[in-house]
Amino acid sequence: MNPFASPVSLNMQGQYNTPNTHKYSVILPTYNERKNLPIIIWLLAKVFEEHQLAWEIIIVDDASPDGTQEVAIELARAYGEDKILLKPRAGKLGLGTAYIHGLDFCTGDFVIIMDADFSHHPKFIPQFIRLQQAHNLDIVTGTRYRSTSTPYLSETQPGGVHGWDLKRKLVSRGANFLAATVLNPGVSDLTGSFRLYRLPVLRHIITLTQSRGYVFQMEMMVRARALGYTVGEVPITFVDRIFGESKLGADEVVGYAKGVWQLFKSI
Repeated sequence: MNPFASPVSLNMQGQYNTPNTHKYSVILPTYNERKNLPIIIWLLAKVFEEHQLAWEIIIVDDASPDGTQEVAIELARAYGEDKILLKPRAGKLGLGTAYIHGLDFCTGDFVIIMDADFSHHPKFIPQFIRLQQAHNLDIVTGTRYRSTSTPYLSETQPGGVHGWDLKRKLVSRGANFLAATVLNPGVSDLTGSFRLYRLPVLRHIITLTQSRGYVFQMEMMVRARALGYTVGEVPITFVDRIFGESKLGADEVVGYAKGVWQLFKSI
């Protein structure tokens, strides 16, 4: 019998009606997400309201030419400017700096980072929160490559990927295998970008992180482990974007490999 599945352990995992008084800030970087933004905001609001959680969403838009900012303004009017905050930037400045920019406006105790294109479904957020509370974790990250959470959490389903061709799957698996072999980070999905952080922890790690772009996510997790922060993983189902085009190209793949080597030399 799994010792973490015993009744005593399950009680320790938060299966009781204790009010959650924390506030959760979501940083949502966007570029040409006009079609996706209204739906992902609706899904996020639905999850937070159903679980009676305090929340806000910071939209960091990099001067999208498709009208994303105009949609964000309308959403702020609909949900309230205390719930939806548009914090635009002058141009495409990279994913890492988008989180740094968004952090300046977070008022929550915890920060959730995720994509706006439905690759990350908000339905997994309650599991992130439950795991964090059960084990007092500093970080919870979504993983496509585990069948159970770590530490153990009941009622999770195996992770996976939908909508990718074989080449994309091999690239992702290869990237994680390379990083795991060279850096031994202790997590199964270094390239994922669906995570829950304590606000002070994220502020600390992000000030030390040097990479930008797709290497940023990997370095964040490697540095978190090196600094002694506690990390849990929740299996998620990753779905390829519905509207728009993927922003991952050959340059990002090469940059990732270089980033692994730089981290190996420096951490």
